[in-house]
Amino acid sequence: MHNKQQATLSSQSQVNKKLIAGYDFWLMGISLLILCFGLIMVTSASISISAKEFDDPLFYLWRQSVAALIGLFFASIILKIPIHFWEAVSVSLLMMGIFLLILILIPGIGKEVNGSMRWIQLGPFSLQASEPVKLFFIAYLAGYMVRHRETVRTNFTGFISPIIVLTLISILLLLEPDFGATVVLFGTALGMLFMGGVSLIRFSAWVSVAVAFLSTVAVLSPYRLQRLMSFVDPWKDPYDSGFQLTQALIAFGQGDWFGVGLGSSVQKLFYLPEAHTDFIFSVLAEELGLLGSITMILLYSFIVWRAFVIGHIAERVEKYFAAYFAYGIGLIIGIQAYINIGVNMGVLPTKGLTLPLMSYGGNSLIVFCMLLGILLRVEYENRQDTRHIITNVEPAYAG
Repeated sequence: MHNKQQATLSSQSQVNKKLIAGYDFWLMGISLLILCFGLIMVTSASISISAKEFDDPLFYLWRQSVAALIGLFFASIILKIPIHFWEAVSVSLLMMGIFLLILILIPGIGKEVNGSMRWIQLGPFSLQASEPVKLFFIAYLAGYMVRHRETVRTNFTGFISPIIVLTLISILLLLEPDFGATVVLFGTALGMLFMGGVSLIRFSAWVSVAVAFLSTVAVLSPYRLQRLMSFVDPWKDPYDSGFQLTQALIAFGQGDWFGVGLGSSVQKLFYLPEAHTDFIFSVLAEELGLLGSITMILLYSFIVWRAFVIGHIAERVEKYFAAYFAYGIGLIIGIQAYINIGVNMGVLPTKGLTLPLMSYGGNSLIVFCMLLGILLRVEYENRQDTRHIITNVEPAYAG
């Protein structure tokens, strides 16, 4: 038994031998690869509209590059911050997030764009409150699950308390309105609670409640109902309500196996609305084909898988906050990428969500860089802890 325990700890400490400046080589490398390729795709998808609207073909590239540099700067700082710091400030972060969501709804403070009040103008920059709220809520829920670990697993009250907090945040998001962020947060919260040990029966019951609630919200809102109907049959009205989805599907069809070539998309030339934001994956599919699309899906799948592995190792060494935080990061990246790609392919209704690290959108890019910085820090601390345990364990079993 002692030898088995030692072997387990040794295998955990060797889970990633390749490092970049002491941090996970594959996780950091693939994240940077997606980020850099995202800049290329934003340039390709936006070059025509940038030239027309701003007389600068690279307008969106410059803005996205600035956001990428800011995101990498914050990530580099976060790499040096111990994970227990996030646990200590998790409740304060939640309060800050709720305050931002309330602030954004106050006339004169919130900035309305395309019928949605989601931004606060800060000089030349716009803050989209729903993006940092994703990070803040994951930190809060991870901390809550540590403080009430047994209660969450065994008691209805322990499970319902964070759901009440999430419902409050969801109401504020729906007032903007931001249905997509609400769906992502619900999915992430339920996933974290399940991975934290909530029974399958209670988890299934609350998934049913969440699906019923979100479906009701979608059906009762006229513009969301219109999106839902156009998703069911976009070809019924291909020049109005179904226009965006039909153009995305045409892009997929034109991409075939190997694509029409990087930069050669036709659909981005004023046919496909939001080509550089919500529907950037359609442009990628047209230019790089099925092969490029599958490659990108595999890269996202690796990040999600790696986050779960990191979380599992943290849980094995009893770093529960770090474990739940890692699970939450993997879930939110996976769920948001899945929804965005599903929307582009026509298998999910339009939600208005960015593709993590790829779509144009400075707030989203910065927050996902920060989340990945936290994940890299968790992995780094895992290795330090497993090495410390192995150092203490080995002499005891030397004989």
